[in-house]
Order: sequence, then C-alpha cells, then structure tokens
Amino acid sequence: MISALLDYSLISFLLEGLAVTLKISFFSIIFSVIFGTLIGLTFYLKIPVLKQLSILYVDIVRNVPCLLLVLTARFMTPLPPTYSGILAMTVFTTAIMSEIIRSGLNSLPKGQIEAAQSQGMSTLQIVWHIVLPQAYRNIIPPMMSQFTTVIKDSSFVWAVGTEELTGKGMILIGKYGSTAQVFAIFGAVAILYFLLNYSLSVLARWQHNKMSVRSY
Repeated sequence: MISALLDYSLISFLLEGLAVTLKISFFSIIFSVIFGTLIGLTFYLKIPVLKQLSILYVDIVRNVPCLLLVLTARFMTPLPPTYSGILAMTVFTTAIMSEIIRSGLNSLPKGQIEAAQSQGMSTLQIVWHIVLPQAYRNIIPPMMSQFTTVIKDSSFVWAVGTEELTGKGMILIGKYGSTAQVFAIFGAVAILYFLLNYSLSVLARWQHNKMSVRSY
C-alpha cells in the first residue's frame, strides 16, 4: 500500500483534497478576521447594544462544538458542502478571533488615543490609522496559531460529505481496507497536515521573535 500511495494518481487525489482544505481554511480565516475585527471593535468602543449582542454571540459559539455548527450549516442551509463548511468555520472562528483582536486592542496605550483626539481626529480615523494597525501587529503570533487550528478543524467538514483532505483519505480507506493500508493512508494525510501546519508554526515563531527583538 505504501508503494501504491506513491502512485501519481493517488497523490493527486489527496492533493485535490488538500486544495479544498486550503480553500475552506483561507476563506474562513479571511471572513473571521473581518467579522472578528468588527466584534472586537464593539467591545473596544463600548457600543451599548452591539456590545451585548457580541457578548451573547461569543459566549454561545465558544461553548458549542465546531462539528455541530458544521452539521447545522450543511443541513439547515441550501449551501453546497464546501460553502457550508466555510460558513460553519467562519461562525466558529469569528468568535475566537474577536477575543484575540479584543486583547490586541486592549493592549494599546490610552495616551495615543487621547493624543489623536486632541488633534481633532474622528473615531473612525483613530481606529483606522492608529488603533487597528498596532493591534494587528501585536496579535500576529496568536492569530497565526489560530490559523493552524482552523486548518485542523476544517477536517470536521468531511462528516457532511465534503471531499477535503480527510474526506479524500476516508474515500481511499473505503477502497483499501486492511490495517496496514489504513495506517498508510492516515499517515499520508497526517504528513500533509503536519507540513502545512508546521510551516505556519515556524512562521508564527519567526514573527514572534522578530517582534520581541523589535520591542527590546
């Protein structure tokens, strides 16, 4: 079976699944950063009604299994499997990302905000030109760590018929059923996940070290 996995068609089959995994992860990350930023700002700016709704959203989503959101998005929306997976992962990751972004916003010195206000800058100008750039720079390491989590959690979508990397592996297991063959397939899938996530981890550590040197 190991030699069979070296066959180009099987490798290509798994890489097709990896491409779907990357698609789901990429769009989930992009959308969750956007929505997470908006939610984080409702906390930072202390917008009364929106802040309470944001607290409710974060508390609910963070205490619900990601798999349940995947099942809900697949069977309660008309979206096809891949897009329902993106929706579920976005909803789940947005709650976590908003907390990361909120911590970055809260880490900023208040003096800069007061100085900007004294110069006549509007709230929108302060947020766009001063607050967000610094907050994003401070939270790059935890954001990168969350990105690896998104990639790993995207494997849940195979449960609703999405042929991402894990789903492709399960299809191969249906074809090659012996213990050794199953071990080889899972090993190949694990290696692909490892290479992808380890690369992001190395990038996160590099960015963290770079920031530490700069702050020193």
